[in-house]
Amino acid sequence: MPPETGNAPGWARPSDGIEDQEPDSTGQKSDKGADSSAPDAVPDDGQDDGPKTGRQRLVASLWPPRLTRAQLIVALLLFILGLGLAIQVRSTSDSSALRGARQEDLVRILDELDNRSQRLTDEQRRLEGQKTELENSSNQAEEARKQTVEKEQQLGVLAGTVAAQGPGINLTIDDSTHSVEADKLLDTIQELRAAGAEAIQVNNVRVVASTYLSDLRGGVEIDGKRVMQPYRFKVIGKPEDLEPALNIPGGVVQTLEKEQAKVSVTRERKIIVDALREAKRPDYARSSSQ
Repeated sequence: MPPETGNAPGWARPSDGIEDQEPDSTGQKSDKGADSSAPDAVPDDGQDDGPKTGRQRLVASLWPPRLTRAQLIVALLLFILGLGLAIQVRSTSDSSALRGARQEDLVRILDELDNRSQRLTDEQRRLEGQKTELENSSNQAEEARKQTVEKEQQLGVLAGTVAAQGPGINLTIDDSTHSVEADKLLDTIQELRAAGAEAIQVNNVRVVASTYLSDLRGGVEIDGKRVMQPYRFKVIGKPEDLEPALNIPGGVVQTLEKEQAKVSVTRERKIIVDALREAKRPDYARSSSQ
């Protein structure tokens, strides 16, 4: 009997994937497991159809990317969070210089900030005050113009460049003997000024601060103009003060009467001083406010 071809017990033979072949009737070997009806084998194209590794599966799941709406929202939130963290880090780094400063430097910086804040507060108060003034005087320009005109009129009365009117007295000195000289008239003017006279006119000459008197034959010269008697004084001021000042014992009236002159003083509710002087510009004196 031919020997059995089965494997002996206890034996192991490496498998090479090729089954044992037996010779057919022609003496050639044929595959035992070969099936004449099996289709032709597919040619190998170099691709591995075997199981994929974990890395290959990860790459396949990530590319091409397939994003959902939830993933987009999460990405946007993460971007905003990162931007906020970057800004916070930058602002923290900017203030790190003060953290490392000395105490003396910090105190100096704090003092400078306090001083600057105080200056700004004062400036704000000043501007608010100016705003309040402008709001309260809506017609400030007109008010300033009125005050300027009034001041000009007052100075014009004192300088003799404008006419004046008001209560006062009329003083008449009739010197028929020509015994009243310039010094007596000057004493009269000084007494009237001391009593509060604001405007004085002698005949047709306006008396001002620079007025001077000199004697002439048959009369008196006032500021270079000849004045003849009777001397008529127009004086604006408070009559209750002017008249008693002239009539006091040993005063102007008694002194003139001793010179054989006739003197009369009358109070008036309205005196008009209309003699004018030309305003002259000083050659050297200037306002100290310029």
